[in-house]
Order: sequence, then structure tokens, then C-alpha cells
Amino acid sequence: MNLNKLKNLNKREKYAVYAASGLIAFFILIQVIISPIINKKERLTRTLQAKTKILEEMRILQSEYGIIGEKAGLSKKRFEERRKDFTLFSFLDRLADKSGIKNHIAYMKPSTSAREKSGYKVSKVEMKLQSITLKQLTSYLYGVETSKNIVSIKRISIVKTGIKEEYVNAVLQIETVEI
Repeated sequence: MNLNKLKNLNKREKYAVYAASGLIAFFILIQVIISPIINKKERLTRTLQAKTKILEEMRILQSEYGIIGEKAGLSKKRFEERRKDFTLFSFLDRLADKSGIKNHIAYMKPSTSAREKSGYKVSKVEMKLQSITLKQLTSYLYGVETSKNIVSIKRISIVKTGIKEEYVNAVLQIETVEI
């Protein structure tokens, strides 16, 4: 707009032009300066929240890692304390004798499978116990699970026998890790 034309406008029109110019300048100020600052603050707030969440997850993982490390150390210590001539089959056989159920063993099937890339092998024994009481079975299971030989029961199947009500048959799959 030409300045000569602006001088020709009456007072009310001049105020309207000044007000419009002021609004345009204010809008440009908001778009160019204030809006980017607000957007950057919002972006930083979102980034901070995301980083805080990641940090919390990392702390949880660190705690879990520490627990796993402690368990691994305990397992390694137990593994090293185990007799060098330990075999799962003989351990289960001795425990059955000690628990008084050796005569109730129908079969014991040992097997071994190697774990790739670990250098360890998993030794398993599937055994069937016939006509034993729940008390005898419980005593035997307790002996297996509380052993310091890192032995665990992977599967168990218990069926009542038709002989007497308190007798059961059980098929157990027990395993351990060996070198």
C-alpha cells in the first residue's frame, strides 16, 4: 500500500489498518516465535516421559538380571558340590530304597540329550511306581525336590489303583543337568 493513500484515509480507517497490521504482526509473532517454543517444550516433555519409562524398565531388568545372576551362582555352586560320579538313575534308585518304594518300581527308563552350544546334557529318567500310598509318593517326591543335586520333576501322572482306595500308580519324569 502506498503511504500517500494511507494519509488520505480518515481516522477510523487508519485505526482499522493499524489494527489489522497489529493482528497480522501478532499472528506472525505467534507462528514464528511462540508456537515453536511451545511445540519444543511439548516434544521435550514427551521425550522425557519416554526416557523415564525406559529408565524404569532398565532398572527392573537390572534387578531381574541380578536375581538371575544370584540363582546362576547358587546353581553353579550346587553343581560343583555334587559328587563327580553322580548319575540321576542311581540317585533315584537309592532314594527309592531309602523311601521304601523300591519294590514298587515297575520300570525306570533313562535317557540323555545334549544341549546345543552349552556343553551340558540333560539326563532324564521316566519311572513308573505301582501300588504305593500317597504318603510314600509324597515322601519320595519331597526327597527328589529338596535334593541339593539340582534334580527336578518335569512331569507326573497319578492314577488310583483298583486294589485299595489309598493306593495309586504314578509315572514320573525326572531330570537334571550333567556335564
